[in-house]
Amino acid sequence: MSAAAPAVRVDRVVTSGTFSLDGGTWDVDNNVWVVGDDRECVVIDAAHDAGPILEAVAGRTVKAILLTHAHDDHITAVGDLRAATGAPAYLHPADRVLWDKVYDEAPDRELADGDTFEVGGVTLQTLHTPGHAPGACCFHVPELGVVFTGDTLFHGGPGATGRSFSDFPTIIGSISTRLLGLPPETVVHTGHGDDTSIGAERGDIDAWIARGH
Repeated sequence: MSAAAPAVRVDRVVTSGTFSLDGGTWDVDNNVWVVGDDRECVVIDAAHDAGPILEAVAGRTVKAILLTHAHDDHITAVGDLRAATGAPAYLHPADRVLWDKVYDEAPDRELADGDTFEVGGVTLQTLHTPGHAPGACCFHVPELGVVFTGDTLFHGGPGATGRSFSDFPTIIGSISTRLLGLPPETVVHTGHGDDTSIGAERGDIDAWIARGH
């Protein structure tokens, strides 16, 4: 953790539920990330159940709910979390096609590449990384040496691209141009499963391309 922001911490909350798309439904565990200090925080993704997320928030001011993409497993708790905290939900407009499958009303704010969010003395930088979903975004926090990748990059490769609104060449381009150039020690906090690092994944991209996923 950076000496410039000793009070800032990253909390992981794991919630469980289902993901549905293209007529199928699967059981999934999701990572929800809460970034902030003792006074304020942002929530990255609002998956399945607002209760555990609010426990991690622990009465702090939630400045924003930042959505990496709008697959239903990442957004179904947005309504309850927004009602409990008053925080606005941010989503890239290219993912409205997915959001609209869950909610009748629009997100509160639109995300754009390059948008920044200040919390607890650190800055989250928005990186538009389409491929897994058209509006997929990652959030880089240079002061903490971390990047939150949602379902764009995992330990062992890119997120799935075999369903509607996804594309394998696009996600490879996003990872190559937006993520693999980050410092190799950057910790990758993913949307599901374990952490990895940019350095651990950087050397494997040719293998991912060869296997096609």
